[in-house]
Amino acid sequence: MTPSWSWLSGNTFRSDRRLFLRLAAGVTGAGLAAGGCAALPPIFRSQSPEDAEDPIIAGIKLIGDYALAVGGYPLSIEAVGLVTGLPGTGSDPPNSPYRAALLEEMEKRGVVYPNQVLASKDTEMVVVRGYLRPGIQKGDRFDIELRVPLHSDCQSLRGGWLMETRLRQYADIKSQVLEGKVMALAQGAVLVDPSADGERDRLKLTRGRVLGGGIAAESRKLGLAIRPEHQNVMNSAQIGNAINQRFHTFEGGIKHGVATPETDKYIELVVHPRYKDNAERYMRVVRALPIKENPSQAVARLALLERQLLDPITAATAAIKLEALGKESAKALAKGAAASDPEVRFYAAEALAYLDDGNAVAPLAEAALHPAFRAYALTALSAMDDYAAGEALRELLDQESAETRYGAFRALWAMNEHDPLIRGENMNGEFSYHLLETKARPMVHVTRSFRAEVVLFGPDQRLLTPLMLEAGQDIQVFSKRDDEITVSRISVDDEQKRVVSTRLDDVIRAVVALGGNYPDVVQMLQQAKARQNLESRFEIDALPASGRTYDRKSDDEDKDERQFTIANPLPGLFARPGKDDDDRRKKKSSHHDDGDDTPSLFDKLTDLF
Repeated sequence: MTPSWSWLSGNTFRSDRRLFLRLAAGVTGAGLAAGGCAALPPIFRSQSPEDAEDPIIAGIKLIGDYALAVGGYPLSIEAVGLVTGLPGTGSDPPNSPYRAALLEEMEKRGVVYPNQVLASKDTEMVVVRGYLRPGIQKGDRFDIELRVPLHSDCQSLRGGWLMETRLRQYADIKSQVLEGKVMALAQGAVLVDPSADGERDRLKLTRGRVLGGGIAAESRKLGLAIRPEHQNVMNSAQIGNAINQRFHTFEGGIKHGVATPETDKYIELVVHPRYKDNAERYMRVVRALPIKENPSQAVARLALLERQLLDPITAATAAIKLEALGKESAKALAKGAAASDPEVRFYAAEALAYLDDGNAVAPLAEAALHPAFRAYALTALSAMDDYAAGEALRELLDQESAETRYGAFRALWAMNEHDPLIRGENMNGEFSYHLLETKARPMVHVTRSFRAEVVLFGPDQRLLTPLMLEAGQDIQVFSKRDDEITVSRISVDDEQKRVVSTRLDDVIRAVVALGGNYPDVVQMLQQAKARQNLESRFEIDALPASGRTYDRKSDDEDKDERQFTIANPLPGLFARPGKDDDDRRKKKSSHHDDGDDTPSLFDKLTDLF
């Protein structure tokens, strides 16, 4: 039963630990709607030196010459919340703005004796933070980060449950912190690093995540801010028309353009479905659109871009500009996808994929085998509706590389989460569970970002006995005989047991049947690997990454020895909050918290409470 505030209203406080398993808390309050769209840097100019030599092309202007992209960075939202169900590792929080805010909310919810609830060692007050990705839609899920405030005596958040919390944006305007409207709700089981233990790991034990625990209360739309020297109604309308001629969506069977000129300064954009996992690329393509060009200019520019595509130095920019032209550039891109140069081949195939052209599949499947290309190639394949793209991703599930296998799995999930091959099961609403038949050696994969998920590559994996493992604070997994395992849950009232085979699948199902959640299962798996009870490969967040260098010498000693790094931003499908995304956040968010006690805007709200 999910805890709720209504259960507490009208009930008197009791010290029984079971009471705290049903507590809930969050931060609310009337607020102002806070903005917060950070501008993306300019990416494209309309002309290269070669452009300037051709008088036909010289006068063509791209949208990027007139407008900057906005809303392309994660938006930080925060709150104070309550974690319950702790095994005596919580604390009574000291007086602070956090406590005052939480007490006020508990009283609004009808909680009787809120100070006594907070004083219990089975509860802990936490600062809650989430990041709304660019283009996130209402109802979409995202990860939640938790930290215990400075000076807390909390020992650990392990085993806890974050009760419903309302997250808002805060803005620092003229030295005054303003509170925005509720932008998301969050709740769920708290995942703490399973390897953390003892006083030396106290910082890790008082940090946690709720995977997919946040639900966006509204959509974040992207937009274009027109440069001051070009701000007029005519330019705004022309830019909107140029975008809508290239991109549209369907709502209720009715075709709609993605761009809405709101004013002479701003154009609102809806993310096209094909770019749902790569919003930054979408904005690059939009800004590469010509505002207006006649047929002769279009032919001349297409020929120029085709020549630039075949040159590794200009291939990345040319591919984006060709992608912006739509289907008419498919022939030129197909020529690039068949080129001998690996960089040219990749950039051309990636652009073709977003045009849903089947010529992209083979070169992208090949590119996915190399670490430098992998994240971009897999994301591009996932954006296609082509059957061959799905088949290519299925074949990649059999690769030995953990990144390739799991990356292909996630790409298939993004392509169609209802695909019978990867659909999996919902384990009591706690996590998604997947059993895959693959040809490579067995592997177990779990996540600490994106969503709570366990994937078994190879369904017949087994645990080695004898063993003694913990799955959370109440569930024990042990063996008395070589061919069977006992899963036991001991509570105040009774003891429940399940006797199963040594098959890992059976053990996981028994843990869930006894009330185990995702953190419990992850803890058991990590212990099993550390104690050599799991022979299979065990991976956590084996995600393709950005910033890797491609070395031509690795393919052919006779080729150019130049190294290069992929110029594209990491797609959102494989972004890891707290790692790949951190540099970008730090640049654009003055209130980023990277696991330390750096004050955020939320920390400055003393005077508001």
